Amino acid sequence: MKQAEPSAPPLAYANSAPTAYANPGPTSSANSAPIAYANPAPIAYANPAVAIISPHFCSPHPVDIAIVRKVLTITDGNFVVTDINDKIIFKVKGVRWSRHDRRVLLDTAGYPIVTLRKKLMSAHERWQVFRGDSKDSRNLIFSAKRSSLLQFNTKLDVFLAQNTAENAPDFRVKGSWFERSCTIYAGNSSTIIAQMHKKRTVASMLIGKDNFMVTVYPGIDYAFIVALIVILDEINSDD
Repeated sequence: MKQAEPSAPPLAYANSAPTAYANPGPTSSANSAPIAYANPAPIAYANPAVAIISPHFCSPHPVDIAIVRKVLTITDGNFVVTDINDKIIFKVKGVRWSRHDRRVLLDTAGYPIVTLRKKLMSAHERWQVFRGDSKDSRNLIFSAKRSSLLQFNTKLDVFLAQNTAENAPDFRVKGSWFERSCTIYAGNSSTIIAQMHKKRTVASMLIGKDNFMVTVYPGIDYAFIVALIVILDEINSDD
């Protein structure tokens, strides 16, 4: 049976004014004239949109989101994902100490968008991400693992399901978990697709929550980025 397509809630963008992100995604022409962006750094203005999980989660604008982890809970692995106006756009729920560590990314209606499963007997702590609530290999979307066994800084390699040879990653995550910051790159390039830093406040410390502030660049699947941040947190929480 074909699974229903998850819905993407309207987002509040960090900059609602007209911008120079003229490429709207899949409908853009491949021969569009070059556009002058305000930030000359190599970041991804994807054309067509990089829809790893679904094109519903690709925006022509930068998307700023907060991933809030509930630390002091009986059930581990619970997150809430909000936009800049604190409107919930996703929830992440999961169970530890089962045969597989498992997390499920849910939309606001409670529909399972993807399931994150820790692979058993994996030296590099590989996590696999499946469509919906599936665990069937035919529904595998991507996997992520440590780039090496011994790490002083956080480095993850991300492979799409069709990249079976895994000679080179499709995406990379690099940063310092101690400083609670990371950058996500396209392949082995210097092209940035998202950036995260961890925001601590007195209030969040008192109520047992950690806030991950994430900027997702235009055309990039923000549900995919959220899944990566959750995996990153899980791998580093096991250390």
